[in-house]
Parts: sequence; C-alpha cells; structure tokens
Amino acid sequence: MAGTAHERPLVVVMGVSGTGKTTIGEALAARLHLDYRDADVFHPQANIDKMAAGHPLDDDDRAPWLAAIGGWLAEHDLTGGVVSCSALHRTYRDTLRSLAPRARFLHLSGDPEVIAERMRARPEHFFKVEMLASQLETLEPLEDDEPGVTADLSDPVEQIIDHFLSTLAPTGGTP
Repeated sequence: MAGTAHERPLVVVMGVSGTGKTTIGEALAARLHLDYRDADVFHPQANIDKMAAGHPLDDDDRAPWLAAIGGWLAEHDLTGGVVSCSALHRTYRDTLRSLAPRARFLHLSGDPEVIAERMRARPEHFFKVEMLASQLETLEPLEDDEPGVTADLSDPVEQIIDHFLSTLAPTGGTP
C-alpha cells in the first residue's frame, strides 16, 4: 500500500476463538504489505498451559498479554500492522487503543455452530472447543463509538477484507 505512514492502517482482527482471525489477519496483512502477528505469540507459557488445561483466562492473566499486543501496535504506528486478537471486552479494546490510538477493529462474528465445527477441525490448537461457550458469554460486540466494523465469518476472505478496506479513510481511520 503506497502513501504516507498514516495511510497504513493499524488493524486488530477480533472475535472469539475459531472465527478465522488468523486467516483474515494474514490475508489482510499480505494484501496491504504490512507486518502481521497473531496475539497467541504474546501469551506467556502460563496462559497457554492454563487454556490447554481447559481453564479460561481471567483479567489478571490477560493484562500483560494485552500490554504486549498494544506495545506491538504502538511500535507499528508509522508503518502499519495487523494483529489478530480476541479483544472480547470493550475494556480490552480500550487498553489496546490507549497504546495505539489509530487501531481499528475488524470483528469476525457468526453462527456458534460454525465456529465450534472450525475449532473441532484444529485439534492441535491449545484452545479447546469446550471453552467456546465462555468466550461467547464474555464477548462484548463493538459499540457504535468504537472504530471498526463487524463481518460475517462465513463470507469469503476477500469479501471480508474488501468490505473492511472500504470503511477506511485515506488516513487509515474511519470515514
């Protein structure tokens, strides 16, 4: 993507586990020639072990993880970047934006049965389908004053990306 630094967006692809955040995040980053990170790489081993044992994280577990993700976004303010991160609570998104105010959200949402089926298709992942219900209960969808859009996870990848990009102003913000 050509242009000045602030034309290069900072994007958080968000949603519960199994919605396709990594797939969409990688494809969006590739399309825009931006750095990409999956939020899973920011988890300390203790968080991974806890989730692998079937226990959901609490806010104390998430605090350093969110700070690390927000720090990565802040480091990419000039160059742009894409990160996939559950960002289930408004307060989590506020934390990310406090560190990276230009961040925009792409919320992947859809049928819980489709999500569960996707999760069962990846048995090697540390996040187990049994924990999906707790994430769905925890999820606070984007609010009207939050910068971002919601997309149906069942839509084709390119359609989701095209729709999201159509909502960005030339400065990487919302129109």
